Amino acid sequence: MLNQTDRLKPRLPGRRNNTEEMIRVDQAGEYGAVQIYRGQIAVLSNRASGATIAHMARQEEEHLVKFDALMNARQVRPTALSPFWHMAGFALGAGTALMGEKAAMACTVAIEEVIEEHYNEQAEELGVRDPELSALIEECCADEVAHKETALEHGAQETPGYGLMSALIKAGAKTAIRIARKI
Repeated sequence: MLNQTDRLKPRLPGRRNNTEEMIRVDQAGEYGAVQIYRGQIAVLSNRASGATIAHMARQEEEHLVKFDALMNARQVRPTALSPFWHMAGFALGAGTALMGEKAAMACTVAIEEVIEEHYNEQAEELGVRDPELSALIEECCADEVAHKETALEHGAQETPGYGLMSALIKAGAKTAIRIARKI
């Protein structure tokens, strides 16, 4: 997370100054996260990790509500790919959960690492020019970091093929971010 001094630094050259794009991408990401957790809950609700996953899911749902409200208040168009994020997110969540509790946690670590980096880049780009969006991004980022740490504590890295699984999920998340910026 950036401190106040970092926020006062000038915007990086060549970076886009588009808060609408940020809001659209972040709302799409939170929507996708909700779907991932729904897929995991569908498979693991009666397992030891079910309550932990449900808790993280509730936090993602709170993030989504806040980004939905910000989109409405600022009249930002949503991504046209919401139906795809719905299916892909649920499938990713259910698919990793079917591989086991640790694999579901590995999915969480991979996603949250990408989102943490993404939110920190946005916070740096925003600086102090949009306090409302900056505060929301920082709040969500703190929760995402906590989700990552929780998943690591639940044995995410013990998943067979962890490195490959993590790389594939991260690549998919980064691609989704790039696509949601425009579509």
